[in-house]
Amino acid sequence: MQIESDIRNIAVIAHVDHGKTTLVDAMLKQTHSFRENQNEMTMERIMDSNDLEREKGITILSKNTSVFYKNTKINIIDTPGHADFGGEVERVLNMADGVLLIVDAAEGPLSQTKFVLKKALDYGLKVILVINKIDRKDQRVKEVVTDTENLFLSLASDEDLLDFPVIYAIGREGKTFYEMPENMESEGDTTPLFETILKYIPSSRGDDQKPFQMLVSAFEKNEYLGRLALGKIYQGKIKKGSFVSLIKADQKSLGNFRVEKMYVNEGINKVETDEAFSGEIVYLAGVPQIEIGQSITDINYQVALPTIEITQPTLKASFGPNTSIFAKEESRFMTSRELKERLLEEAETNLGLKVEDDPSDSIRMIVSGRGELHLAVLIEKLRREGYAMEIGKPEVILKHTPKGWLEPFSELTILTPEDFVGVITAEMGKRKAKMLDMRSDDKNGIKMIYKISERNALGLRSTLMTETRGQVSISFLFLDYEDKEEENYKTRNGVLIASQSGKALSFGLDLAQKRGITFVEPTEPVYEGQVVGFRPVIGDLEINVCKGKQLTNMRSAGNDDAIILAPAVKYSIEEALDFIENDELIDVTPKAIRLRKKFLTKVDRVRSERKGH
Repeated sequence: MQIESDIRNIAVIAHVDHGKTTLVDAMLKQTHSFRENQNEMTMERIMDSNDLEREKGITILSKNTSVFYKNTKINIIDTPGHADFGGEVERVLNMADGVLLIVDAAEGPLSQTKFVLKKALDYGLKVILVINKIDRKDQRVKEVVTDTENLFLSLASDEDLLDFPVIYAIGREGKTFYEMPENMESEGDTTPLFETILKYIPSSRGDDQKPFQMLVSAFEKNEYLGRLALGKIYQGKIKKGSFVSLIKADQKSLGNFRVEKMYVNEGINKVETDEAFSGEIVYLAGVPQIEIGQSITDINYQVALPTIEITQPTLKASFGPNTSIFAKEESRFMTSRELKERLLEEAETNLGLKVEDDPSDSIRMIVSGRGELHLAVLIEKLRREGYAMEIGKPEVILKHTPKGWLEPFSELTILTPEDFVGVITAEMGKRKAKMLDMRSDDKNGIKMIYKISERNALGLRSTLMTETRGQVSISFLFLDYEDKEEENYKTRNGVLIASQSGKALSFGLDLAQKRGITFVEPTEPVYEGQVVGFRPVIGDLEINVCKGKQLTNMRSAGNDDAIILAPAVKYSIEEALDFIENDELIDVTPKAIRLRKKFLTKVDRVRSERKGH
């Protein structure tokens, strides 16, 4: 990197699915960050690099990339748009000097837009508003700009931050405009966006003559170099081979270390460098056992930078080793020690996550996160790595104060066609939610905003998805802890429990489907105590789905008809977290997601009920 080149560090923030990652793709391609024959030139959502992100279509981990435009290096930080991964947003905003706020031209600012914008304004970052997807038939650009301006007015404490430029974009075509184009077929590229970044976002360059200081915002693991500390150089410069100090937030030194190697971003690749200057985002190798929020400084200037403030988790669930009969053959890691080590390792980089021992069970852990999706993605990630585990019913984290118990409340935004307003209103009434606003929009249906306790919101997403046949968009924004309100006593219907182990047979499943909905397919192995279906009435029922037809040499009319079964219902991890009750667990292995009772035999279940478990 040349010392003369200027640097801009920008974070790209938005509500989930408003087009951040697609716009970053266009910025990378149009600045020729790849050769014409590289695979990335034909890829979509280049930054969503892991399988889970590609499957779910959301960004889970923030990522760094860079482009060069007019002798200026622009470091781009792509952040998640989902509230459950807000820890990732908070972690990286301190590296940025400005943000691109992407808003969908039809949906407008939603709850997560509010969350990420508030964080950016709290850091005092300059904002460029990008109205994306202006080619949508249901776009309402003028109203969206007005709504976003009102959002700024309600959140900004500094008047200077209210003055922001607006860029109009068709992200997937890589077009940006200073003004709203009359014809969507107009020629365009990302030049207006880059010019606005150069003009409006302040330079990241600081004073290179001051002593070196850098805050660790993340770290990556490298099998050859150990941990790579990632952060923005706040002041000074750093050379490969220099000695640096590692300082905790309380100004306590953890020792001096030699910088073995250094890397910076060029495109989506890391490139080794011998020297880096103020404002650059760098990866340093040679500082072992580093933690996010610590500072790396010149050995003669041991002053820590302010640490990163992270919103605390609001939901917890119990994780333990998998005790089912299939765990051994379906997984690589199944002991409590292996699971515990992996969870503690994950908590080091996943700042919204907290892992501690379960006081009621020595082999289990309590894992706290920011929401059901946060926990579900963690479980899916471990499962793909070969881990087997059992997860209990999620619970909301309550706080105790001298005045009594407090619980977390959220603002809930729902977008739905008008036909489903009745069923949604009825469901929200049952859950003691208070309506804050409701607006009708000819193009987008109805927008409803509620305030609801997170305890009463558990399981809401899957319930509304079912009741609206998937035609609903739901997003949460954490508000604050308030007085605990009366619980909404939900009574879930009963389940069908396998009374014997073996392979499920069509005859047994046919009998089960006469009594409810089944979760298993013919020939699928099941074990005693596994939840194999859902009843339309309250109360559990034991049933033998492994039962075959009694064969005799006598035939009677009608009993030789072919059995026609309804397809088995298969729950995702997120849906399973919503579904289970206190006496049930999710049995997760790399090959399957099953539901089961905590106590597998009828005798043990009866005993536990008598003890009042």
